[in-house]
Amino acid sequence: MPLESSQAYIVRQPVHDAGRDLVAYEVMYVEGDTESDPDQKASEVHSARAIESLLTEFRDEGLLEGKDVLVSLTPGLLMREVPEIFDPNKLIIQIDEQVLLSDLAMKLVQKYRGMGYRVALQGFEYNGRYLAALDNVDVVKINYGDRATMRESVTAISRGLGKKIIAYNINSETSFEKAKADKADFFEGTYIGSVLPAEVKRVQHLQSNFFALMRAVTREEVDFDEIETLISRDVTLTYSLLRLVNSAYFALRRKTESVRQALVILGIGQLRQWIYLLSFQDATNMPSEFIKTSFLRANLCAELAPYASGLELAPGEAYLMGMFSTLGSLMDMPLDDALAALNLSDEVKAALLRRSGRAGLLYDLVLRYEEGSWVEMSNDAEQLGIPGSIIAQKYFECTQTVNDIWAGLLGSRS
Repeated sequence: MPLESSQAYIVRQPVHDAGRDLVAYEVMYVEGDTESDPDQKASEVHSARAIESLLTEFRDEGLLEGKDVLVSLTPGLLMREVPEIFDPNKLIIQIDEQVLLSDLAMKLVQKYRGMGYRVALQGFEYNGRYLAALDNVDVVKINYGDRATMRESVTAISRGLGKKIIAYNINSETSFEKAKADKADFFEGTYIGSVLPAEVKRVQHLQSNFFALMRAVTREEVDFDEIETLISRDVTLTYSLLRLVNSAYFALRRKTESVRQALVILGIGQLRQWIYLLSFQDATNMPSEFIKTSFLRANLCAELAPYASGLELAPGEAYLMGMFSTLGSLMDMPLDDALAALNLSDEVKAALLRRSGRAGLLYDLVLRYEEGSWVEMSNDAEQLGIPGSIIAQKYFECTQTVNDIWAGLLGSRS
């Protein structure tokens, strides 16, 4: 299915530093098939208006969590003063060779830089006439994809000029190791954004109860008596649960003093999220963005499931499909072994292990959207009968929901 000409898709891609801490998001954007528009000026104006509207949503601290944001801006978007949507201390204006070739656009870049905005150059390849333009650049983005060319020379030039380096298309261990060897300052790609460090410390107090709790909360008919017993036998779990429910996030008038009351207030949905989060409390090497990715996948799968035709999967099952997509890495075992201990349907297991069936299409759609693979995502959406406008809308809603829950959960531990 070609991208709908009136439909805009937008997603955040995390940028981490060498210590795997999240430092920024790149806002990736595409709108329909504008390349085929014969009236390029009209297309530019249309794109400018659309991106202004969409990026306004990302001004909210809940969506960007106070991190810096990189946005690719064309000469037309620079002329329409799109950067001024953002706080100069937060926006990194991302430009490419098209901007370097425009004298007017480069004058605008100089103006914005004078206002405090930082500038990142993507897709730079060595050309002597471009060197002067690098005076107006703070960060150089270097492609570490399989087809990347001139990487060594561009890296050497950037280093020699004192520029920070973002290594992008870090989609494999090989590219990650190359970027580390080149002493890149920042890393962006599906590998660094979604793969766990080699060593992950699991919380000791959950070792005996973790799988029992997981099995209990994933049963078709949840037994709160069983869950209450499992939590009550562990003082640290009981303390954590009561502290969470009595936190400002729930704003209760009366304090909750029993596990049973806390479970009723929490509800099965947030109970699952709380149990999942507890397994990372002491995982000091765990990138926070990786954990949040599981939450976002879970919520997005659940929200999109009702719109998919021929999908025999309830929203609750779709939620678990997204949440457990990283379970193998989290438990340091093959995913099929980890799933064998849980009461999941064969359809969900097939989707997670092989991306097969209608559920597998939904799971693949979410992953494709996450990585900005628009064509593949669009093909999945067409097969499932999900309108593109629904996907973009639900992504925004789920991002906000996950960030709100995340803030509440982490706040309860402070």
